[in-house]
Amino acid sequence: AHDAALIPGLVAAGMDIARINCAHDSAADWQTMAAAVREAARRAGRPVQVLMDLGGPKLRTGPITAPPVVLKLKPERDALGRVTTPARLLLRPAGAAHTTPATLPCLGADADWLQRLQVGDRIELQDARAAQRHLSVLELQAGGVLVECGQTAYLSADTTLQLHRHRRRHPNPGEPAGRSTRLADFPAAAGRISLQRGETLLLTADGIGRGAQPGAKRRADRFARIACTLPAALGQVRKGERIWFDDGRIGGVVRRASAATVEVEITDARDGGEHLAADKGINLPDTRLDLPALTAPDLQDLPVVARQADLVGLSFAQSAADVLALRGHLAGLGAGQLGLILKIETQRGFAQLPELLLAAMAGPVAGVMIARGDLAVECGYERLAEVQEEILWACEAAHMPVVWATQVLETLARTGLPSRAEITDAAMGGRAECVMLNKGPHILDAMRTLNGILCRMQAHQSKKRPLLRALKAWQLPGLRKPAGATGGRASTAARPVSVPAVP
Repeated sequence: AHDAALIPGLVAAGMDIARINCAHDSAADWQTMAAAVREAARRAGRPVQVLMDLGGPKLRTGPITAPPVVLKLKPERDALGRVTTPARLLLRPAGAAHTTPATLPCLGADADWLQRLQVGDRIELQDARAAQRHLSVLELQAGGVLVECGQTAYLSADTTLQLHRHRRRHPNPGEPAGRSTRLADFPAAAGRISLQRGETLLLTADGIGRGAQPGAKRRADRFARIACTLPAALGQVRKGERIWFDDGRIGGVVRRASAATVEVEITDARDGGEHLAADKGINLPDTRLDLPALTAPDLQDLPVVARQADLVGLSFAQSAADVLALRGHLAGLGAGQLGLILKIETQRGFAQLPELLLAAMAGPVAGVMIARGDLAVECGYERLAEVQEEILWACEAAHMPVVWATQVLETLARTGLPSRAEITDAAMGGRAECVMLNKGPHILDAMRTLNGILCRMQAHQSKKRPLLRALKAWQLPGLRKPAGATGGRASTAARPVSVPAVP
């Protein structure tokens, strides 16, 4: 919505569909995105569709108490512990816009105090650990003052900076002695809850999440707790059912359950423990959730979707009634012709796939998205390969196009270097009609790589049917076809090849 150069680059790299996730941002942002996509497609002279995904009844973790905000300044040292590069910090007027490079930390200070600083000045402070530290003024810039520190320092909102000049405090007459400034404009810190195997987590209907309180007197207060964004789901959870957090990174079993609180024993986490943050997904694979696929926010979003989208994504589709309900609302908005994408991301959705396909085929245009992130958590990672294979087969029988989604070339898009496993995964995606990529600073490289993989693989396979074309990878020089030769068989003029008998 705010990067004018990004979308033309995506279109030029081969984007055929732009997916807008309605679980994030606002209607104004979506309209801006859709308009930018259509303008870029018009300029490029190629069609690009707009898919708008409805948020659906996604269970997520609620807010968590924010930790104390501390900025750590740490110089670089050599193997002997000697400082090679002091830590640097930009001090700018408090409340001013942050225009410095992302790699340079920046904090606010009193504007009048900053104006008196000179290159070479010494700024003394007591950091958050009560350690005495000092900063040296390195450079005066238009946006603030660049300082450096030769020792590790922890700065907080309580840290006071005291100016010393040439080892004497404020030598200029008329300046008040002991003039100092507090630090401000610290970057927001996200709260996290530490969880170990065997610990208990309380999933609540409301409230602010926090970590465990070991010394608390009341039993419930001793446990870590976090809220669920869909409290209605808690009343449907039963003892003994499994629960997963954050795309399966943390798993547990329900030990007690009520409409207000679910007590979870953590059973799956790394040896060193895990951290659970706010706004992370919650999966209940054993729970039969009676939740409508269209939530109240989805119904509010539909008028915008009907005006802007070519395709509508139905999140957490679980029954034919969900499909019919969405079709009915779109028809009422005069958008019955829009394409419908069924997102299969739960065990129940997979189990009801034939019913969902038949309901979707009653409309003019429809397709299926294999949302492998949630689906892997719901069905189990070890069964995902079989599940996605069965979805592909069923959709091919129904002549229904499929979107292969979630974590395709994710490492490449995020870091610029793919893993070997995700290259094979991307090649498998060629068996669907569409492959979806997610965000990342190297997304254009990922698109170009994906395009190359799919173009090469389509010569080997059409959906799930091997083509068995003649392979050239191991062709011996003497077996190459002479100029003007036709057909796939080797020339009779080629030298004979001895083939050993196999008993």
